[in-house]
Amino acid sequence: MTDKIDIVIDREGHKYSFEGAGDVSGEDGIIKEQDRLLPIANVGRIMKQILPPNAKISKEAKETMQECVSEFISFVTGEASDKCHKEKRKTVNGDDICWALATLGFDNYAEQLKRYLHRYREQEGERANQNRSGNHEENEETPNYRGELPRRSASAVPSTPFKFN
Repeated sequence: MTDKIDIVIDREGHKYSFEGAGDVSGEDGIIKEQDRLLPIANVGRIMKQILPPNAKISKEAKETMQECVSEFISFVTGEASDKCHKEKRKTVNGDDICWALATLGFDNYAEQLKRYLHRYREQEGERANQNRSGNHEENEETPNYRGELPRRSASAVPSTPFKFN
């Protein structure tokens, strides 16, 4: 038998189990911690990108950030999901996420992500047109919400901090 450290029930009735392992599955409505949180290695890599090369990050800092970003994603997605539910839609899209960010007071993020989403959709349309016409030339990659291109290798220059105008 495993001891549960804590159980949280969110507004839609999902139960979160904070135990590290065990016989818990998504089928009975309880979500394992490993399924609820982003992988800590990914969180650490993102954190490292913003720090000077010689900086170190404690395990506690990574775990704290892991909890925060996972909760933030759930918070924003829940708001977007509520909107979709009210509109009798099953699919949450990028516009719903932008709306949720703005509704929750994250206007700066929402505006940046709206611009990214617009550029992304434009480039996806161009790619679809190129594929239909049989032109398979290498085209530019989609920049992220900060206007940066995806990294190609570990030797790439680290990304810059968030800057909002």
